[in-house]
Amino acid sequence: MPTRRKQKTACLTAAQAVVRYLQAQYSERDGEQQRLIPAMFGIFGHGNVAGLGQALEEYGAGLPYYQPFHEQSMVHTACGYARTMRRLATLACTSSIGPGSTNMVTGAAMASVNRLPVLLFPSDYYATRHQGPVLQQLEHPVSADVSVNDCFRPVSRFFDRIIRPEQLLTALPQAMRVLTDPAETGAVTIAMPQDVQPEAYAYPSEFFESRTWHVERRPPERTAVQGAVQLLKKARRPLLIAGGGVRYSAAEAALTTLSDELGIPVVETYSAKGVIPDSELHLGGIGICGTEIAARVAREADLVIAVGTRLIDTVTGSQSVFQHPDVHFLSINVCGHDAFKQGSLPMTADAREGLTQLLRAARSADVASRRRYVSEVASLRESWLQKIDRTVRRKCPVQAMSQGQLALIIDEETQPGDTVIAAAGTQLAAAHQLAVSQQGVDYHLEFGYSCMTHELPAGLGVRLARPKGEVILYVGDGGYLMNPSELVTAAQEGLKVTLVIAENHGFQSIRGLQLARAGHAFGNEFRKRVKGTNRLDGDYVNIDLAQNAQSFGARTWRAGTPDELRHALREARSEKQSCVIVVDVNPDSALADAGVWWDIAAAETSRDPVTRKLAAADHSQKAKQRFHY
Repeated sequence: MPTRRKQKTACLTAAQAVVRYLQAQYSERDGEQQRLIPAMFGIFGHGNVAGLGQALEEYGAGLPYYQPFHEQSMVHTACGYARTMRRLATLACTSSIGPGSTNMVTGAAMASVNRLPVLLFPSDYYATRHQGPVLQQLEHPVSADVSVNDCFRPVSRFFDRIIRPEQLLTALPQAMRVLTDPAETGAVTIAMPQDVQPEAYAYPSEFFESRTWHVERRPPERTAVQGAVQLLKKARRPLLIAGGGVRYSAAEAALTTLSDELGIPVVETYSAKGVIPDSELHLGGIGICGTEIAARVAREADLVIAVGTRLIDTVTGSQSVFQHPDVHFLSINVCGHDAFKQGSLPMTADAREGLTQLLRAARSADVASRRRYVSEVASLRESWLQKIDRTVRRKCPVQAMSQGQLALIIDEETQPGDTVIAAAGTQLAAAHQLAVSQQGVDYHLEFGYSCMTHELPAGLGVRLARPKGEVILYVGDGGYLMNPSELVTAAQEGLKVTLVIAENHGFQSIRGLQLARAGHAFGNEFRKRVKGTNRLDGDYVNIDLAQNAQSFGARTWRAGTPDELRHALREARSEKQSCVIVVDVNPDSALADAGVWWDIAAAETSRDPVTRKLAAADHSQKAKQRFHY
């Protein structure tokens, strides 16, 4: 009887095994290979200092450690990195137990909503329970195995709690599988009790051998392509909606070719901003912050081809945008859950593969370009550009610059290789509506989770992935004040970013929505409390944002005019340290109406006549909602 060869093992703690394993994982697509997890961010406490902290110090030569200053921020950094890497690589994040862990939950939710891979290692309570209730432990009266880390379950695409070190042998490969699956990816959470992290186990040596995870390009079904061609042949006013899936699939050229050859105008969602080069068929952003021409063409479209998008309410106007009586939908999406939305003909496929095969089939079926439609769209676009030039670019500011002028100047000062980042607020709205997609300039607009504070830490992730070019963070004073501390990480690591802070003294985006739905502003501006009213309706609070940023190691400017802003941006480009430009912006400046309604419920009863009038007008808009099955 042949003797069984003894398996080689490596005696490591669970935390050391994690660090060793991550250094051997790679992703590959189209023959290009890269490290899947090239670095780890973390803040240490008693939950992980003797576990993952010790493991990184001893075994982490190939897994560089970065020190953030807030746990939520490091997840945003991982998101910025993953997005720039087209979801082919991401960063790991570790935190201590208690608030360190729960601080990451918001970032995890944002990652999963936006389909961005991030790998999280929140520490957890003792698995042995010999210690009795421990510091920061949530004691649940009927579920003894519940910890605060269970908050991660609904916001993670994969969750596991490691209570034995050998469980990593199955948990870590599953984590890598989800991270590299285009249809399933998002936040992956592996909770690790603080006594399991330093526990030793004899792991099989082959577990730490190099492994490459292939990222597939799912081809479309032949019947789906045939059905799509039939829809194209019947359509007279088709419209392409580019979503984030176009970016992650590297499908920009395929979408542009299909648009040009078949004469189909293109609009972009927030996630797709910047992926499609400017052309006469490019109508800009669609949705509540989009262009009015995008909304107009969408209203009259008889075929909507959604590529790599979830079509959320900020894009569809809460199901009120598409008004053609016979509108049909075709959805190309790698995720079947998204492909079936809007009663679409689903083409469950990689965006690039789906578009390529659709164009090939359309050519074979002699689907022709619609010349009159193309001419009409080009005319609408030219009129829109002239309007923006007249009403925004050349308009002299009465008090201070408008959000529109600020966005246009940032856009005009960008160069190939630059990245502009914006998140929830008036800055995102201005960028989505006014920025023109220039070749080689990337835009990262986070509106899937509408998460303020995303810009600065995400910018660090972009910089890690893209060492060259400017990384410009377009942020409001409200977003900046929520978390400016990652400027310290930028200084510590030499990760140069440029913040342009629109100082408009409040959360003006929400204030504008509040005025439109309730008729009165309340609690959204940074004002002092007045004794007579006991409300925050006094003078603006005086905050020196430039001095604050300077204390974090940034070079700063204040800009009050378009020329001053241009000068500051040009000087910042030659700087090696992070830069902050504080721009005085008129808080009452508004963008052009996109002509897209958004279902934000108004008060059904009120003694205030202004509120009642606005509520009645809003209620009448609901008649425009259509549900597509």
